[in-house]
Amino acid sequence: MQRFDVDALAATPWKNGGGSTREIASWPPGAGFDGFDWRVSVASIAASGPFSRFAGVDRIITLLGGDGVRLQGEGIDHHLATPLAPFAFSGDARIDCTLLGGASSDFNVMTRRGRLRAELRVLRGAAGLAAAPHGLLLAWRGGWRAGGQPLAQGQGLWWADAATPWAVATDDPDAALLAVQWHTAT
Repeated sequence: MQRFDVDALAATPWKNGGGSTREIASWPPGAGFDGFDWRVSVASIAASGPFSRFAGVDRIITLLGGDGVRLQGEGIDHHLATPLAPFAFSGDARIDCTLLGGASSDFNVMTRRGRLRAELRVLRGAAGLAAAPHGLLLAWRGGWRAGGQPLAQGQGLWWADAATPWAVATDDPDAALLAVQWHTAT
């Protein structure tokens, strides 16, 4: 199990200058964009422009803050304007992103199709998570406890190759925790 704090992660500017990405975790370690099984990041979108394409990758994007974006392209016309409402799409699709106002930030989950299948839930209160071989928990609003470990806002943990169940809880009425679990593709 690995712990992280989003604010401590280095931001990497995009080649097109439209934003930056803070990679939280990628599996297996050291795998490049053509070799990862899964990858999770937080991105800042500062300008409209095309999304990078990732052949053979399923994506889930969740607005964390800001005015949001409109995603348009091959079979997609979606306003990502409601915070903490995940939207799934294929990384194969050619997609343009248009800001709906100012800059936005989002949570990104990418999963290699055929290897694993991702499930992303936004939890608002105590919950039990069944064992999954890979997963990531991010306390986005409020403080949480995951398996007895405290997670302050912006902190999280991830695990890989170790089927682990979790019990999560919070006392904050406005809390939100992003819970990603990867299962073997069927």
